[in-house]
Amino acid sequence: MIDPAILRTDPDRLRESQRRRGESVELIDDLVAADVAKREAQQRFDELRNEQKVLSKQIGPLQGALKKAADDAARAQAQAEVDALMQQAQGLSDRVKEAEATAGQATEALDALWLQVSNLVNLDSPVGGEEDFTVLEEVGSPRDFAAEGFEPRDHLALGELLGAIDVERGAKVSGSRFFYLTGPGALLEIALLNLAMQQATAHGLIPMITPTLVLPSAMEGTGFLGQAAENVYRIEEDDMYLVGTSEVPLAGYHSDEILDASRLPLRYAGWSSCFRREAGSYGKDTRGIIRVHQFDKVEMFVYCRPEDAEAEHARLLQWEREFVDALEIPYRVIDVATGDLGSSAARKFDMEAWIPTQGTYREITSTSNTTEFQARRLKIRMRDENGTRPLATLNGTLCAMPRVIVAILENHQQADGSVVIPQALRPFLGGREVFTPDA
Repeated sequence: MIDPAILRTDPDRLRESQRRRGESVELIDDLVAADVAKREAQQRFDELRNEQKVLSKQIGPLQGALKKAADDAARAQAQAEVDALMQQAQGLSDRVKEAEATAGQATEALDALWLQVSNLVNLDSPVGGEEDFTVLEEVGSPRDFAAEGFEPRDHLALGELLGAIDVERGAKVSGSRFFYLTGPGALLEIALLNLAMQQATAHGLIPMITPTLVLPSAMEGTGFLGQAAENVYRIEEDDMYLVGTSEVPLAGYHSDEILDASRLPLRYAGWSSCFRREAGSYGKDTRGIIRVHQFDKVEMFVYCRPEDAEAEHARLLQWEREFVDALEIPYRVIDVATGDLGSSAARKFDMEAWIPTQGTYREITSTSNTTEFQARRLKIRMRDENGTRPLATLNGTLCAMPRVIVAILENHQQADGSVVIPQALRPFLGGREVFTPDA
């Protein structure tokens, strides 16, 4: 959620953000009207409630006078006055209840509209859709396999040759877009997990193993029940959701809390299995393990002062770069365009690895600055010398296992189908230097 004060003082700022995202500008007009209606309804309720309190204070003394009345005439007079006020109070009570219901409905209507509004975009983000990103840097050079004298195999052919990936049995057991990592594939994922957690803890992040089932409040609070809802798995009987990223339980970890600013920044590294429906991706990446329904991921998450959020964003990106550098994979860093941001992100950087058999770069990590958006929804605040106020949250993928495995297999393959293991992973594989087809 965005600071409501911005809506009241600078609604054009929200309109411009919506325009840059390619989302409804008219929604802000509806929001302005709903905000006015809510405040007017609340003011009317407050006025009637105050009138009710004043009337109640008048009734009390009259009831006391009735009890003390010395004769019938005085009692009759006092009773008449009490009856008149009681009748007035009854009518006022009905009006208070009606005004309270109206104010409640106006608040619900306003809240429902706020849930449709995405975070304010950073004005430095490129404007446009999925293909309108800005390339910030390219690192490493793709191998010239033709010069080496062989045509590269894709990751699935390599995985089957090495006994590392089994999509056929994955489909038999669970359906399309599921897979098994077997033998070297399983060992490679465990090595990646160890490397990621070793790096994270070296930088002071607190390791976490998070729940994969969460309540609607956590999913909604992080912004995954809006435009991303079609990709979320819901367990209807229990009204719970399977997470598509440990960002959700990490964001919810401090929901409804006030954190002492002296503890900030708080940085976590969460490991979890992740689940995505991949709705709308029919026919895309059907071969292999690039686009799947279940995968494991290590996600970084930060709580910090709002004024420190941009510096934290740069820090998360640097840590992602360190991890990918260690894997000796060519990659590029892009500044994601406004129309391709998630609803919570004000700005997002992606790192894309070179995939030789596709002749293109594919996303393997991303990091987003969500400013105060998620914190306001989840009621997470900080207390400092200036009082209590919302803090900022950020997230960054350190390692999404399947896509990183794809990049390692394809970029480090040899002509005989073997795959050289990056130096950084060898300590977690008993010093092993290569996966071979006959291993």
